[in-house]
Amino acid sequence: MILGAGAAETVGSRIDPRPVLIVTGLVQEARIAAGPGMIVICSSSDPQQLRALLATLDPRTFRGVISFGVAGGLDPSLKSGDVVVATEVMSGDTRFLAASALNEEMIASAALKGRRIVRGGLAGVEQVVVARACKAALRSITGAAAVDMESHIAAAYAEKAGIPFAALRVISDPAHRALPELAKSAVKPNGDIDLRKVLRGIVRNPRTLRALVSTGIDFNRALRSLRGCRGFLLGNEVLAPVEDVLVTAKAARLKAA
Repeated sequence: MILGAGAAETVGSRIDPRPVLIVTGLVQEARIAAGPGMIVICSSSDPQQLRALLATLDPRTFRGVISFGVAGGLDPSLKSGDVVVATEVMSGDTRFLAASALNEEMIASAALKGRRIVRGGLAGVEQVVVARACKAALRSITGAAAVDMESHIAAAYAEKAGIPFAALRVISDPAHRALPELAKSAVKPNGDIDLRKVLRGIVRNPRTLRALVSTGIDFNRALRSLRGCRGFLLGNEVLAPVEDVLVTAKAARLKAA
């Protein structure tokens, strides 16, 4: 599902008219991100669907890729609504560096508006991480601050194309909260929530209601925080120039060798 359009922007001393590709998992995230200068795609929390969508797009038409949306918390200190600006994305044995031009002044300004912003790693997974024990295990293995199902795919797409990648994710379900099992199957192919499926699940197991209410409160708080981060996309503060990313990535590989 494509929601945005392109507009020219100055990068250093040159004009790059290409739009930024914004990758989201839910239609609510896509609606927040959509606007001039951006092409927005929504995976409907389906990694294979996201890969299929990206395969239809020519990466040469974008000046960068940003993964934007909510995420599950892995760092126990993070609460719903806290913002994670990715330093890297981890998926299995693969690590992708992320670009970030957010400086301390910008972070302090966001803090004054009631949002906590931290820099940290994101873990990329193919299925929703539901249980608290699974979150803790993923945190132990990766050291990541949060987890989502889009960032690793978006990062791989950007790296293959040689264009910069960044990720901004807001914590929805904190590390201490287990998601209801319905969270795995309640998203429709178009990205909307399947309310009928949710209601049927509650009828079958009324104890699910309390967990769903708590999850819904956290999710709405995360969306409010995400709307507040829309300005970062407008100003492009989370996306560094291509040259900076390539130099940083090359330096990291040389250091690892």
